[in-house]
Amino acid sequence: MPTQKPVAERVAVIDLKIAKKKAEIEALEQQKNKLLHPVNMRTVMAKAKEAGMTPEEIAEKLGIEL
Repeated sequence: MPTQKPVAERVAVIDLKIAKKKAEIEALEQQKNKLLHPVNMRTVMAKAKEAGMTPEEIAEKLGIEL
């Protein structure tokens, strides 16, 4: 006759499964966000210009000598 695990142990196992699923959901949310809001050079340059950076400042930050 098999013995059943204590309730606290069974709850702990379920809590671990919930935590794992939440981590998986978070990873999927990040993938979704990357698809909906892709980062490309054009958007990066536009944001840098909006921030008031000059092309020379951008090149300097990237370590590019012009």
